[in-house]
Amino acid sequence: MTVFSHKEFGGKSVIIGDKKTKTADMMRAMGRAVDNMGGRYIVAEDVGTTVEDMSHINSQTKHVVGISHGTAGSGDPSPTTALGVFTGLKAAVRFRMGRGDLKGLKVAVQGLGNVGYNLCRHLHEAGAQLFVTDMAADRVDMASREFGAMPVALNSIYDVDADVFAPCALGGIINDETLPRLKAKVVAGAANNQLAEARHGDALRRAEILYAPDYLVNAGGLIAVYFEHIARQTGKAFDAKAVADMVAKIDTTATSIFEMADKEDISCGTAADRIAEGRFAAKKACKAA
Repeated sequence: MTVFSHKEFGGKSVIIGDKKTKTADMMRAMGRAVDNMGGRYIVAEDVGTTVEDMSHINSQTKHVVGISHGTAGSGDPSPTTALGVFTGLKAAVRFRMGRGDLKGLKVAVQGLGNVGYNLCRHLHEAGAQLFVTDMAADRVDMASREFGAMPVALNSIYDVDADVFAPCALGGIINDETLPRLKAKVVAGAANNQLAEARHGDALRRAEILYAPDYLVNAGGLIAVYFEHIARQTGKAFDAKAVADMVAKIDTTATSIFEMADKEDISCGTAADRIAEGRFAAKKACKAA
């Protein structure tokens, strides 16, 4: 699966297959398809694809980001995504629990892909206690050895007596069945579309569980490839410092969302949407002026 962006709009594309059937020819075919769109879409790495795949796509089109070669390339976006999630998670813990550090904090991480694993590294270095699960047993074993993480069965991760639940797998995992099982005070993770329905955001608020909106805290990778896109358009080098500075602002934005949600007694998801819509409206007004 790969991510597309078109100006302020976004979208997804899906390449049907898996790691066993994926080939370089398939990626090059994807590149030709993207090139036919004439720049209306820009493709980047996502679930099931790699930097190498982006290089194969790049052999057929310039409308791709997340490549590794050249001074403008940003490479694998997952470490930056993980950094953004870590930043948002810390902001949520500070707001909900009044804690400025993560030492001894119990975090249940669902999913140990590139982002989830890098998030575990940040959490471990910050002194957090990890509980992890993943469909790939070898990833769980690695996290156990490297971070001292406690392995948890796939469907038992919701029941862990943790301070933070960090969903880093697929979407829709906060639902009628799982939400009542959560013991965490904070939900902050990398997965897209974590709430099965918008009403589950209201249910989290009623349960006094602070939700860090997914499309904010997982924005780090998108920020990185955006700056790569700008670099490649202008012929300049990729600006890693500008990316880091922008990712750091996730803290401020998350805090403003939490404050609005409290002040207006609305879910964090609704607050995030209102802030985003306000920014879109301001941008359109600026263009019209």
